[in-house]
Amino acid sequence: MNSFWKRIIIKTTLQYNEDEPADKKNYTDFELAKGYRELLIILKRQLKDFILITIGIFSASFGFKGFLLTNHFIDGGATGISLLISAITNIPLYILIICVNIPFIVLAYNVMGKQFAIKTTIAITGLSIVLATITFPNVTNDNLLVAVFGGFFLGAGIGFAIRGSAVIDGTEVLAIFLSRKFRTTIGDIIIIMNVLIFGASAYFLSIEIALYSMITYLAASKTLDFIVEGIEEYIGVTIVSSHSEDIRQIIINKMGRGVTVYSGKRGYGKRGETKEVDIIYTVITRLELSKLTTEIEKIEQNAFVVMNSVKDTKGGMIKKRPLTH
Repeated sequence: MNSFWKRIIIKTTLQYNEDEPADKKNYTDFELAKGYRELLIILKRQLKDFILITIGIFSASFGFKGFLLTNHFIDGGATGISLLISAITNIPLYILIICVNIPFIVLAYNVMGKQFAIKTTIAITGLSIVLATITFPNVTNDNLLVAVFGGFFLGAGIGFAIRGSAVIDGTEVLAIFLSRKFRTTIGDIIIIMNVLIFGASAYFLSIEIALYSMITYLAASKTLDFIVEGIEEYIGVTIVSSHSEDIRQIIINKMGRGVTVYSGKRGYGKRGETKEVDIIYTVITRLELSKLTTEIEKIEQNAFVVMNSVKDTKGGMIKKRPLTH
């Protein structure tokens, strides 16, 4: 192996796993190969995050300068605070984006960790630079189109940044912190903050702008959910049945999905009798749920089926494999 790559591998991946200084240890070819593989995974992930954050920055910038700024519409969260202050004081948005988010970046360092805080700093700084240096055309002056599409591009930008392990709106970090401190949900805290922001916009700007801004927020939040959670909404299905083998074959051969089978015990009756049973777990899309339940009912109507929403998946047989005819 090239000595240059060897030094990089030792410094970046192997030294964290050993107490002895990396430069003074002789590593086997297997250890170096394992370190090289880990390095490639890290570089691939960092490159993917950089691309996603860059897309997010330009999408959010287009939403700001192509739609929202010219009509003084605002959004929720830190971006909404920045837009509101900019509309009231005429301070450039690119300055406010950084100033408003500084406390959230510090909080992100304490709550989410150093790497997340660094990526968030890069994302917010990049957004500010793009807003300050790049000109986007004013697409339309129609208030409804501005509210909907401004929210769409802003929400897409925030969503891509989150996909890249960063945020360009720091209020979600604050919501996570407060939810841990006060034992409440993140969603409730975000709603309270946004009610205050839209109330301020109604007072300082106008009720009409506040109402259109709510449309902007709804468009942004729905787009954000779509980007973060993906096109397909996955459902995790747990099936307990005495005909587990038949159901397993149906899922694999007829639906083209993978399954996980684990052993369990079935408890029933007044005296708590138990019976060993194979429990099946599979992940499907919501569109396939009806088909799966129909197939299960064909085999056993009284099968015990539990369904849970799955935010995202990685690895395994998630994508459908070709079926044999």
